[in-house]
Amino acid sequence: MSKIGATALHLVIGALLLAPMGETHSARAETLEDALVAAYNSNPDLRAERANLRSVDENVSQAISGWRPTVSLDGSVGLTNRVSAPSFSPDRSQDLEPVTGAATVTQPVFTGFQTLNSFRQAQAQVRAGRANLISVEQQILLAAVTAYIDVWRDTAVVSLNQNNVAVLRKQLEAAQDRFSVGEITRTDVAQSEARLSGAISALITSESQLTNSRATYARIVGNSPGTLEPPPALPPLPPTQDEALSIALTTNPDLERARNNERAAAFSVAVTRGSLLPQISFQGQLATAEDTSITGSQSGEKSISGQLSWPFYQGGRVQSQIRQARQLKRQNQALIISADRETREGVAQAWSGLTSARATIESDREQVRANEIAYEGVQREAEVGSRTTLDVLDAEQELLDARVALVSSQRNEIIAGYQLLEAVGHLTAERLELPVEAYDPLRNYRSVKWRPFGTWIRKE
Repeated sequence: MSKIGATALHLVIGALLLAPMGETHSARAETLEDALVAAYNSNPDLRAERANLRSVDENVSQAISGWRPTVSLDGSVGLTNRVSAPSFSPDRSQDLEPVTGAATVTQPVFTGFQTLNSFRQAQAQVRAGRANLISVEQQILLAAVTAYIDVWRDTAVVSLNQNNVAVLRKQLEAAQDRFSVGEITRTDVAQSEARLSGAISALITSESQLTNSRATYARIVGNSPGTLEPPPALPPLPPTQDEALSIALTTNPDLERARNNERAAAFSVAVTRGSLLPQISFQGQLATAEDTSITGSQSGEKSISGQLSWPFYQGGRVQSQIRQARQLKRQNQALIISADRETREGVAQAWSGLTSARATIESDREQVRANEIAYEGVQREAEVGSRTTLDVLDAEQELLDARVALVSSQRNEIIAGYQLLEAVGHLTAERLELPVEAYDPLRNYRSVKWRPFGTWIRKE
């Protein structure tokens, strides 16, 4: 390959792929922020989890209903044929049309603290649901980042392979020309042909990988990627691993969800135990009865009463339910420990990945620089006959491999940085300051918490 060809390849690669992160190349190119905004606004998994949280909100409303009275209306309309046949009178029958109605109001007074504990359990479930929504949001945003960076990386690799194929074609043409005048042997030409075939195969593989990455991007973000800007600098990260862990143990949503699930399980034990205590309520009833076939047969009744019920023994079923609830509480206590360990593991792995990627980037940059120098030297030596065609091809391949490795290392650094943000619980639209209307879980909660009537639901 000529010196001009090598210089052109270097300039193209440097301009397209190895530019400083954050530099703008096209006003119409998509940015990482665009992808994150689109994923936040349209990803169906995130929308589904929001709907799930709104359904969990209803647990609080249902628990509060235990403090409210219940009203029931009962009525009946019938047709009765009454037959009277005394021995001293002929048989006779009478058609009756009875109509009855009753309204009953029951106000719970004491339910063994079941309503109170159900309310507290529901609140813990809502807090767990909110933590789970944050966890899902983080997963979606990390998936969007990964999809974006993968498309960017694979586009770069395809460009590198395309340029490599173009250069090797020129190299083969030059080898054929030199063979025709007797400067090199047929072996040199065959080596150039083999290397070009390998480069074409690598290009096809990289194009297939790019297609797959673009499909993943479309699934997560909601639209096919266009021209992507190089990713910007990472958001602010914790300065040390210990500080990252300290933040994570406070704000990691998976750990917060586990803690609230344990609280909900504890209140579940109290709710079940309450079914063994006395139940007290007041009941008022208004009843009326009338036979429409008989004039003046209407009658009415009003009553109010206090009721005491004590389910003292129910065959051991409630005791079994209490034992079951206690075991579930222990399960959730163990899951807190598991979530704590996973949080620590996630921080450690993300920090290690970030540190490793940054060190690798420096090494890869130095390798690219050294390979560029080596390639230019081998090429000049080949021009004066002190190097073979194979030496030039090998040096060119090493330079290509180093450039691909550098792009991959840059990708790994970005992913590790966002994985660290996810581990500490800061990979959210709010923390990233995305230009979106942030979803407010309190809006639906406040709407349904005390609502005694209605079946309509809020739009997302």
